[in-house]
Amino acid sequence: MKNALCLGTFDGVHIGHRQVLSLPDDCRKIAVTFVKSPKSVISGVCEAILTFEDKCRLLKKAGIDEIYPLEFQKVRDIPADEFLNLLYKKYNPAVVSCGFNYSFGKNGEGNTKLLSDFCRDKGIELKCVAPVTVDGETVSSTIIRNYLKNGETERANALLFEPFSFTAPVKKGDQRGRTIGFPTINQQYPKELVKIKFGVYKASVIADGKEYLGIANIGVRPTYPSDYVISETFIKNFSGDLYGKNVKIIPLKFLRDEKKFSSLDALKKQIAQDLKNI
Repeated sequence: MKNALCLGTFDGVHIGHRQVLSLPDDCRKIAVTFVKSPKSVISGVCEAILTFEDKCRLLKKAGIDEIYPLEFQKVRDIPADEFLNLLYKKYNPAVVSCGFNYSFGKNGEGNTKLLSDFCRDKGIELKCVAPVTVDGETVSSTIIRNYLKNGETERANALLFEPFSFTAPVKKGDQRGRTIGFPTINQQYPKELVKIKFGVYKASVIADGKEYLGIANIGVRPTYPSDYVISETFIKNFSGDLYGKNVKIIPLKFLRDEKKFSSLDALKKQIAQDLKNI
């Protein structure tokens, strides 16, 4: 079976990426992608839409047979032509697929023109995907990231293969919610992910293999401050112990900003109101 290489960072595995990943079934499809995006390594700011594990899962779900993970620090100084030769020697591809703005090699000097010339010389079919637009806007990980930062999860999710989510173990909290009749699960928001707008969200919750509806407060908890970004979620129609278990939170709709409450009673009234809005 001939090999087909899909080249890209694929953060989010959004609808534009799906075009790059769409190749004939008679090919063995290999995604060449970074464990951490070059931009995050250079800037030191982590704003991924997906963890690497989730990205691999979605790439496989999209039909990818093999993933060739790249560590940016190990390849950042490889000249563009050497990088292409490395891939050619490793996989001898019959097809290469990438987005219109794909760049590679030292200082990002490689572009689709260089890739096109290389593929022509080697007799490789090149699929260079044109921009995918929605409502006149080019779909990109940057735009999706900005939607999430603005709390526009519905707009972001419309462009993603799967809705934005995060999974983290449930931590032991101060159990204050129990005293007001709204027990919550506490999770540390993953540090590598883009920080969505702090506030309260209508959320889908996947716990113990079942899906529930809930409200998630994501942020720094101004009433009872936390020293890390925390997700506190009340799960409707759930009873049980989730301590130590991995629970998936899917923020569906932004409801309101975080705010500081003067008392537990005021907090209780607001949570009751939030529940009416989902």
